[in-house]
Amino acid sequence: MLLRLLKIAALVVLAFTFVQPAEAARRDKKEEAKEAAMFPNAVRAEPEIKQAKRAQKKLKELYELSQTDDTDKTVAAAEEMLENKVAGPYERSLAAQILGVARIDQDDYPAAIAAFERALTENGLANNQHYQIMYQISQLYLSDEDYEHALVWLDRFMAETKSDKPDHIAMRGNALYRMERYPEAEQALRQAISASENPSTAWYQLLMATYFETEQMDKAALIAEEQLAKNPDDKALIRNLSSIYLNAEQNDKAVALLEGAKARGLLTEERDYRQLYQLYHYAEKEAEAIATIEEGLAKGLLKEDLDTYRALGEANYFGERIPQAIDAYKKAATFAKDGEMALMLGRILAEEERWKETKAAINDALAKGIRRKGDAYIVLGAAEFGLNNRDAGIAAYREAAKYPETESMAKSWLKQAGVK
Repeated sequence: MLLRLLKIAALVVLAFTFVQPAEAARRDKKEEAKEAAMFPNAVRAEPEIKQAKRAQKKLKELYELSQTDDTDKTVAAAEEMLENKVAGPYERSLAAQILGVARIDQDDYPAAIAAFERALTENGLANNQHYQIMYQISQLYLSDEDYEHALVWLDRFMAETKSDKPDHIAMRGNALYRMERYPEAEQALRQAISASENPSTAWYQLLMATYFETEQMDKAALIAEEQLAKNPDDKALIRNLSSIYLNAEQNDKAVALLEGAKARGLLTEERDYRQLYQLYHYAEKEAEAIATIEEGLAKGLLKEDLDTYRALGEANYFGERIPQAIDAYKKAATFAKDGEMALMLGRILAEEERWKETKAAINDALAKGIRRKGDAYIVLGAAEFGLNNRDAGIAAYREAAKYPETESMAKSWLKQAGVK
């Protein structure tokens, strides 16, 4: 989306750049330049635009071609103009800018950046266009997640233009945040917000995220609460504020916030229900977690998958609803690609002394593969002894003794069984 906006912005600049010199001849140039100057404090002297007459026909054709969807021809024509011996700095600068826009359209951002840099090097455009191109280079680097170069170009842009516009300061804060330079990001974002009559919601979100990353939960919560007061049905803000409360160990506030959103009919997506049941589980409100999961399944908002049934199994287990926990873990095991859910199921069955089912679950876990095999053999040994299969139980404990994490426990069981 950002790159699409960049392309539109660049095309607007191109149109202005091409027609401006002809119009300026009919106006008071100094007065018009003063009124239209986007960067009145720029250190670069406003250049005198000189058009190479012999290149104007080709330049007009290039510009008209840039307004079509034929990107390949636009690129070829722009590159041809850059090599045109009769073209001057103005024509080459404009051709390089057109080339940059075409490269964006081709999703070739490094080439777009190189073209825009060429436009600056040729030094043939008015300050308005010259510095907008510089700003676009920074935006391209930012969108391509090259935050270091984005900041380099943005700092150059702000140093040369002496810009103190909130948008530019906020973009700097964005780059600093992405680079995890949080104190500097906080300073820039606070400055942008203070300087703007209508600060962007995105700036507040970035500042909130900066506070979150630096564990200033009280400040993060204050911003989120202020924004939510203005937009009480903003689900993204509700989710963020809930997470902030949770990290600040204000579980009751987090629960109340999501419950209020649910009561107003705002929780309509899978992730909404997942966040709510996870929050209930974290707050040890297992009955509410179970009810939320079951409601989500009934409404079709939650998928019947590993995550859902694992969460349902955990909530039922810690809520001391063992039969329901077993049923949930059985379903979770059918979705699992490994044997971890089968191992968990086997452990619960062992607690209930349902030895035959325990043995089947553990063998399933071992067949599918698990991280800690020693744990499985410990449970399997208990199941074999429970089924009066002494030799099989001893064999299982001997297997468990081969793993460092269960060696001590397995040897203790073998000792109790009278095995040396």
